[in-house]
Amino acid sequence: MLNEEALRRAQEAVDAVAPVRWDDVTRSTNETALAMAAAGAPEWTLVAAAHQTEGRGRRGRTWVDRPGRALMCSVVLRPRIEPERLGLVSLAGGVAMAEAARALSGLDVRCAWPNDLFVDDSKVGGVLAESEVVEGIVRHVVVGVGVNLDAPAGVPSAGGIGDVDAEDLLRSYLSSLGRLTTAPGEIAVRWTAVSRTLGRRVEATTVGGDAVRGVAADLDETGALLIDADVGRVRVAFGDVHHLRDEPT
Repeated sequence: MLNEEALRRAQEAVDAVAPVRWDDVTRSTNETALAMAAAGAPEWTLVAAAHQTEGRGRRGRTWVDRPGRALMCSVVLRPRIEPERLGLVSLAGGVAMAEAARALSGLDVRCAWPNDLFVDDSKVGGVLAESEVVEGIVRHVVVGVGVNLDAPAGVPSAGGIGDVDAEDLLRSYLSSLGRLTTAPGEIAVRWTAVSRTLGRRVEATTVGGDAVRGVAADLDETGALLIDADVGRVRVAFGDVHHLRDEPT
């Protein structure tokens, strides 16, 4: 079980001197970290909890955990990055956790664009990055991640990565995330190496509501997904992507 001292030990992976906060129960680690960031909390401020009552995913979705059997944490970052490249930060959180979970569990943990973590067809985790941008300047980004050790009851297609030590997982995750934040040019390359999406036929629903079908071909320099569709190559910066099972790759 994690606690405040365990968070401080894990934080040593990024040589950071920043606040940590541990809650046995919280509404949302991202909610807490966002409030701390807005109040001026420094980079690498770390918030974690044993259970979230109102865990959030992208686009208003909920995140359900099994109390005490998931790693749920949020990190405050203050990257020097253009707003149009913020998608890379979310991808960095995904690849950092995929690398950490693969190393400790031995499972083939992969990233589905833009923010989900899978083992085979079971979703084992997800990433939610939320930012504040003022007059074209990124003030802060909170990267929240949730990873199931055991799958929560009653959640279809959910899975877990097994009996992994949560402190070791957190330390490895922070170490990987720290390296990526200092070398943003590596994010797309390392994400590609653990991708579950590239090379597969997908259907993307854009923020505007348009549906695009084609093969997920690549990422661009902002982290957007490039899809080779019948109408040509389409760039999807935001939205939902579904892997298609009924069509050949």
